[in-house]
Amino acid sequence: MTPLDKPLKRELVVDGAAYTLSIDPDGLKLVPKGKRNGIALAWKDILNGDAGLAAALQASVGG
Repeated sequence: MTPLDKPLKRELVVDGAAYTLSIDPDGLKLVPKGKRNGIALAWKDILNGDAGLAAALQASVGG
């Protein structure tokens, strides 16, 4: 298996809107294309089942 030791970025389209998905050793981040702020999730939050709560809290404070 190849270790995830540096960021990996990919573009994806959701409902006609372009996003950049960044995956790195800390977690993942989904950002609207051309913007700097988006939703970030740490791997530990995903593994603990806290991903939904973390995303909701981040969205409630504006990102």
